Amino acid sequence: MPRPARVGWIVGAVAFVIAACSPGGDPAAAPPEPPTASFGDYRPAPQFTERVTETFYLPMRDGTRLAVRLDRPAVDGEPAPGPFPVIWHHTLTIDTDAEDGSFGFSAMPGLTEHGYVVAQVARRGNGQSFGVRRGYNDRIEAHDAYEVTEWLATQPWSTGKVGIYGCSNTGDAAMHALTVRPPHLAAAFAGCFSWDKFDAWRVGGIPAQWGIGPSRTVEQDMANTPVQGDEAKQLLHQAAQEHQASPPLAEMWRGLPYRDSFSPMVLSRFWSEGSIGSYADQIRASGVPVYVVGGWRDELRGQGVATLLNVPGSRLVIGPWEHCENAGFALVEEAHRFFDRHLKGIDTGIDAEPRIHYATPDSDLPDAAGLQWRTADTWPPAGVTSTPVPLGGDGVLGSDAAGARSFTVGADVSCPDSGSGPFAQPCHVPGAGVSWTGPVLAADTELTGSPVADLQVRVDRPDAHVFAYLEDVAPDGTVTVITEGRLKASLRAEHPPAYALPEGVPWHRAYAEDAAPLAPGEVARLRFGLLPTSYVVRAGHRIQVTVTGADHRESAPLPDAAGARIEVLTDPARPSLVHLPYA
Repeated sequence: MPRPARVGWIVGAVAFVIAACSPGGDPAAAPPEPPTASFGDYRPAPQFTERVTETFYLPMRDGTRLAVRLDRPAVDGEPAPGPFPVIWHHTLTIDTDAEDGSFGFSAMPGLTEHGYVVAQVARRGNGQSFGVRRGYNDRIEAHDAYEVTEWLATQPWSTGKVGIYGCSNTGDAAMHALTVRPPHLAAAFAGCFSWDKFDAWRVGGIPAQWGIGPSRTVEQDMANTPVQGDEAKQLLHQAAQEHQASPPLAEMWRGLPYRDSFSPMVLSRFWSEGSIGSYADQIRASGVPVYVVGGWRDELRGQGVATLLNVPGSRLVIGPWEHCENAGFALVEEAHRFFDRHLKGIDTGIDAEPRIHYATPDSDLPDAAGLQWRTADTWPPAGVTSTPVPLGGDGVLGSDAAGARSFTVGADVSCPDSGSGPFAQPCHVPGAGVSWTGPVLAADTELTGSPVADLQVRVDRPDAHVFAYLEDVAPDGTVTVITEGRLKASLRAEHPPAYALPEGVPWHRAYAEDAAPLAPGEVARLRFGLLPTSYVVRAGHRIQVTVTGADHRESAPLPDAAGARIEVLTDPARPSLVHLPYA
């Protein structure tokens, strides 16, 4: 597609110069890129010290105008002719200052100093772009990504090699670009996205506390910075008004309780349409290299692991981070190393490394301080042993004692200072459930892999939301949640997984026909995976498992949950267990 003419309603691009933060010299005098570098230590000398930025509208196949921000390397205030490889971000607004939570990903435009053109394109129905957002990462957006990729590849300043990046909803958008196989798309660097939207947004059939936006008012959209030439915000106002026809996402999600639910708002079974995994064959056939970023404190980490297991050759880096964070890790530098390999053909050493880099926090260093990186080629890593550990009737983790332990579900389970939305963290609420505590550890114990809860449960209601936490208990009694899982009891039926999962992790199809309310007095077996983890419980601490019937993060508790009586039973014939991944 040719670049739009600067006439009529197309807003002209007016270049202005932004000085890059890093020092550098004349590109002709810049030293050559290093032939190899190790993980986390890729810092070639900058080639440019300036960049120019322009913003404009780009029409799609149906005439919908998408807002584009283009950052290009510059010399003496003028765009360098290139050609350069291009990386781009299919985002919610081209006003990067408004993108809270992007963290390291928001610094990608700085790669202009290394000879890249960086583009940001607001998705239709969002930000400065025109149009209506039909769903969230739907096929219309995917086909827009095809057009944008191919337009970027055919510009005179482009080498024709294009990469894409993003995190959270823009990570989803980046991965959806692969599903339509643009011929010039050569690499994708994406974090904290959903491989399967139902399994990410309704974990175990229980709605998550995030994913209900963006649904913005005209006034909120008018706070965006307009494209150049629209300083009076006339076009921005037109776009903002068009956005109001977008279906409210919170209402759409509420209308999709099962994996096969049909949404009349978007006329599709949207969990399937919006899932990257629905197009796994196309992604694999594309051959596009994929680099996934995740965090041990992000609820989407299991989705990153699923991508690794389902896309041959994909890579994963995961540290002790929350959603889209990268504290203690040079994220942009690693993205630069990845893109240099696949967009410039430079041997950056990445091909010779294992597919997975992960940092293992522990009881003493739970956050990013003093990161020690490990590597693996598979998940779980080689050498991990999944060990069934009984939940004793006496409340002891590892005890074979028969018995039942019960609790009453509270009406209000609060967790102060736990964060909100995708940043909200699980926490141990004393008295909110029942716990099984193991002995004091005589030696450091590493848990790396995907734990599985296997519970025998009786409830005095037709349904229940059941949560299980794997925890670290310090000598002073402080409890830290290591990882957690959840399952809606009526959706307990297991089926062969629709995509590859870590060995031993059960999968629940969760179709409407699979829903099975609990019968009075019935003891039901609930098997469900906990999110992947890597954590060292130090000597002197204890490992604990807690089961509850409510969590402060669930956005739609059962209407009769409060006051429900839940029993967890164990006996030789029907033991309750947790499978722990000992490394």
